[in-house]
Amino acid sequence: MGILRKITRIGKNRKFDYKPRFYDDKGKGNPFKIEPKFDKYRTTVNTPRGIKGKLNSAIDDIKREGDRNLKIRMTVIIAVLVLIFLYIIDFDISIFFNQ
Repeated sequence: MGILRKITRIGKNRKFDYKPRFYDDKGKGNPFKIEPKFDKYRTTVNTPRGIKGKLNSAIDDIKREGDRNLKIRMTVIIAVLVLIFLYIIDFDISIFFNQ
């Protein structure tokens, strides 16, 4: 019986005390859920579907304040690109002035 028992023996389940390296054991999140870092600050994540929801989301984005320096930088870049485009197509500005 001893020889047969060694071959057919089913061992007890052993507990393995595994704790993930970055697991927050205070209950502040699921360690297995992959979520981008800045999702809670984005307005475009989980937006409501439909025309009305998209329109309301766009209006909320327009009302929200942005970085003033970013707006100024963006307008300067757009103005420079427009002037470069007008120079490339050889646009004549004199049509806007009376002579």
